[in-house]
Amino acid sequence: MTPTSTTASASSAAAGGFDDVTASESSLRRFLHGLPGVDQVGAEARAASLGTRSIKTTAKAYAIDLAIRMVDLTTLEGQDTPGKVRALASKAMRPDPADPSCPPAAAVCVYPDMVGVAKETLGSSGVNVAAVATAFPSGRAALDIKLADTRDAVEAGADEIDMVIDRGAFLSGRYLQVFEEIVAVREACGPAHLKVIFETGELQTYDNVRRASWLAMMAGGHFIKTSTGKVQPAATLPVTMIMLEAVRDFRAATGQMVGVKPAGGIRSSKDAIKYLVTVNEVAGPDWLDPDWFRFGASTLLNDLLMQRTKMTTGRYSGPDYFTLD
Repeated sequence: MTPTSTTASASSAAAGGFDDVTASESSLRRFLHGLPGVDQVGAEARAASLGTRSIKTTAKAYAIDLAIRMVDLTTLEGQDTPGKVRALASKAMRPDPADPSCPPAAAVCVYPDMVGVAKETLGSSGVNVAAVATAFPSGRAALDIKLADTRDAVEAGADEIDMVIDRGAFLSGRYLQVFEEIVAVREACGPAHLKVIFETGELQTYDNVRRASWLAMMAGGHFIKTSTGKVQPAATLPVTMIMLEAVRDFRAATGQMVGVKPAGGIRSSKDAIKYLVTVNEVAGPDWLDPDWFRFGASTLLNDLLMQRTKMTTGRYSGPDYFTLD
């Protein structure tokens, strides 16, 4: 599976009927199943190859700061409290209080009922508030409940909504239902940006990941996101590579850019840099920006801060030097 051949075939598929694919369930199915299949062995080999790339020390320092700026610092637990969310928001604004040159995170990601707390703490800092909605993490609820969940989060101040698709509907081939739900949720978002979560660990095949990516982009998602973090496997490099190919091909077909967010299981600076190399090599440098690529993570930020301190001072800080999230 080479970048050139994949781009050509996917773009040709879009050009051959993109404007009409949402007219009916059958036309949408024909379009999605007409996308080029993913060579599993080839995809995994290429992802593994990209994961072995090394970068120079100066580039590593830049990559670590960029990765920090791309983090959606996340807490999605039933035991979340206003105090925990305030502490998380404070950390997102000043990840390393001892070093004012350390950049802030991109966003704080919380449940809808904690949006107001996060928004109040973040104020005009520029760090966004993202809220998971639409019956997260299962995605199994009536549409009116999903839309109410979304509107409540936006009214509370959410800048971004992370919705989760109904995997049962998708795996049953009810693509139009999934498409129409994404369209409706995007409308309910108003000015907020929409990230569409696939839960790729449940989609079973790379072909389904590619189909879900195109479905979400055609429905108007601003970002496509791998996982809720509640199901294993969550984000993987091959899955993220396939999603990056999809956004690249979608721009080639439509002129529109869509972001990508791997989430769940990315814990080390070494892994984050592997993802950034893959972004650059597969989608291109335009995506090396927090507006177009994010990491959904909690523990990743601390490792990035430890590596950053090591590069600045020449010594590692202990794991308890930074607050635990």
